[in-house]
Amino acid sequence: MSRFWSEVVHGLTPYVPGEQPRIEGLIKLNTNECPYPPSDQVLQAIAAQTTGDLRLYPDPQAANLKAAIARHHRLTPEQVFVGNGSDEVLAHAFMALLRHSKPLLHPDISYSFYPVYARLYGIQTREIALRADFSIAVDDYLQAGPNGGIIFPNPNAPTGMALPLSEVERLLTGNPDSVVVVDEAYVDFGAQTAAGLIHRYPQLLVIRTLSKAWALAGLRVGYALGHPDLIDALTRVKDSFNSYPLDRLAQAGATAALQDEDWLAQTSARIQASREALSEGLRARGFEVLPSKANFVFARHPAHEGARLAAQLREHRILVRQFARPQRIADFLRITIGTPQQCEALLCAYDAIAQEAASLS
Repeated sequence: MSRFWSEVVHGLTPYVPGEQPRIEGLIKLNTNECPYPPSDQVLQAIAAQTTGDLRLYPDPQAANLKAAIARHHRLTPEQVFVGNGSDEVLAHAFMALLRHSKPLLHPDISYSFYPVYARLYGIQTREIALRADFSIAVDDYLQAGPNGGIIFPNPNAPTGMALPLSEVERLLTGNPDSVVVVDEAYVDFGAQTAAGLIHRYPQLLVIRTLSKAWALAGLRVGYALGHPDLIDALTRVKDSFNSYPLDRLAQAGATAALQDEDWLAQTSARIQASREALSEGLRARGFEVLPSKANFVFARHPAHEGARLAAQLREHRILVRQFARPQRIADFLRITIGTPQQCEALLCAYDAIAQEAASLS
């Protein structure tokens, strides 16, 4: 620690992202990236931007991209905010909408960036425990007392389990006086979006990303959908921090992606089919696999300690994600859905590990 650090920095425990390996030949099933390349229209749109105009600043309002997002969700551009990945959008939401004197409610097993942002902005939080089956219990939020906001992913991460839209609406109905943020990073893999509820619930903010279903993790584009008053608050924070969050290439590529909805539907269907096949293969090998609506599965095996199994898979050149905390998920592995060949390679690697263990027993 340095004597030049501020008090805020001394108190931070930063978020740790999944490993981005520098080793050739590893099968990367640890960071929920899309296993397929983006739409050709995206690549063409980005290439068209590589001109002398790169010397000019991008559109600070990202008007074309906002219009494309609005069309995709049947909203107006005034109900759309864009940022440099959904993590930046989340950061602005914490600052603009969730920083109040009352506690912010979020699941105890959830996206681990939430408590990081809360500490950064000095926000008091209260964790609401998932049920024994790892599902979100809406009644627990409704009975938690006054709050300064609610945030949760849907589908949840790292469990992959989705809350039905009727339950999201019940949470909104019972929480009219503070913002409810629904983080929909994985919603395009079979869950129901809450975007259609924005017209009826002015306290609802839906946050999305193009990193997962749209195969654009390297482009860093995220956005929020909500009442214009909420969007205005996010814009005020953005313009007090960075007026040009999205460069010309990102705006062009993301706009083109949103215009190729056939690509999204086909790619999502492929990933969902692989998810079901992998889940079936894992269960046949004795794994408990939670019901997932994301592009990953959350699974554990009664015969294996989670960290050890993750390390053994890495020895077989397979990367998965394991979380040491909280303790009740320490034996679970979060496994990104890869191509059918990558999923089969993971199952074969596990078979080799199990065979070796049997030979030693």
